[in-house]
Amino acid sequence: MADYTINYEEIGEWLKLYKAAEDEKEKKHLQNIIALAAMPLVKKISRGLARRNTDPVEDIIQVGSVGLVKAIQLYNPKVSENFKTYATYLITGEIRHYLRDKVSMIKAPREIYELAYRVNKLMQKLKDDEGNEPSETVLAEELGTSVGKIKEVIDVERRKQTISLDQYINTNNDESLSLFDKIADDNQYNLESFQEDKILIKDAINKLDSKLQEVVLMNYFDDMSQTQIAAKLGISQMQVSRRLKKALNALLQILSEKEKV
Repeated sequence: MADYTINYEEIGEWLKLYKAAEDEKEKKHLQNIIALAAMPLVKKISRGLARRNTDPVEDIIQVGSVGLVKAIQLYNPKVSENFKTYATYLITGEIRHYLRDKVSMIKAPREIYELAYRVNKLMQKLKDDEGNEPSETVLAEELGTSVGKIKEVIDVERRKQTISLDQYINTNNDESLSLFDKIADDNQYNLESFQEDKILIKDAINKLDSKLQEVVLMNYFDDMSQTQIAAKLGISQMQVSRRLKKALNALLQILSEKEKV
């Protein structure tokens, strides 16, 4: 399983530069670099929330990426001293928002809703002492239906289990804020603009030194962990980490120089 190693200390420094920057182009470049560096967090959360069969992980990652960018734009150290915690709330909120809106458009047949009641009742009855639920096969056999129907029921039920946007969370300052307060109402940074930024980043990556380019592509695009990259390249994990750090700084430089041309 991949180790999602993220240098939050370095991200913190970039966030300070981002907040202090007055030039919009400079802010945009810093935002893109921070988003790329924190992308493993989006992937980890997205895989945890992705629904089987009906929700491709890549779609969820795209939605989660919008939440990450909102976190970068809205982050305020006075509200939360931990960017990872703050970003996690917004990434998760954006994905759940998407899933909630998606389920509202799904009109499941009446038989599925009726079967859902029976499935939930049977699941509670057949849970073992450790709280483990029965398999889909067992449920299908007990209820005299197909595994496909059981999967459809479970999918619909899971989509209903989205957290309330009014749910309160605690900050490091012991303040209680609703998740709704942490999610931007505006959609100024949509999926289309995120795709445009990905193209800019990829163009910049093509200009990197070959050794830096390969670790960036393997880590952020091929989804390989630093440990896996180290094993493939025959170097230490620390060397991979250093190359990634150097690559991100080089990308920021390339993007900045591009604007001067």
